[in-house]
Amino acid sequence: MAELTLEDRPDIQPLDVTAPLPLCSVLLVDDDDVAVEGVLRSFRRHAVPCTTVCAGDGVEALAILQGCHPTKTIKAPLVVLLDINMPGMDGFQLLEKLRRDPLLQRTVVFMLSTSSRDQDLRRAYDEHVAGYMVKSAVGPQFARLATFIKQYTSTQELP
Repeated sequence: MAELTLEDRPDIQPLDVTAPLPLCSVLLVDDDDVAVEGVLRSFRRHAVPCTTVCAGDGVEALAILQGCHPTKTIKAPLVVLLDINMPGMDGFQLLEKLRRDPLLQRTVVFMLSTSSRDQDLRRAYDEHVAGYMVKSAVGPQFARLATFIKQYTSTQELP
């Protein structure tokens, strides 16, 4: 079998590793101040090229995403990191509202939760999340999360 090269596939462009990473916004929705600080510290330490906006629950996150929050705004392209267990509107309630809103239904959402229950995982994927991460599995001080977000945003075309 002959080996294919890029010259054989003009439809494939080589990855430009010298190109700057695309700017992206992250909406971090979590009521746990320790987790929020851990994620923010990890993003700074790993130079994740994004602007991060924080919301303490689903109500605040929805207001930010709909552009009606009095002080916080976020620009596309964006990724939402969403905790499940929060007071008021929890992560699943917010996710359901996003998927039913014609303007927000394509929002890229990753669940970031302490829950590793199969039913939470299945419910999240039923609502078309891009991924589900258990906080204890993303490494000390969320190091793997920062690396993941950096790589994800540099390889995906976000809406």
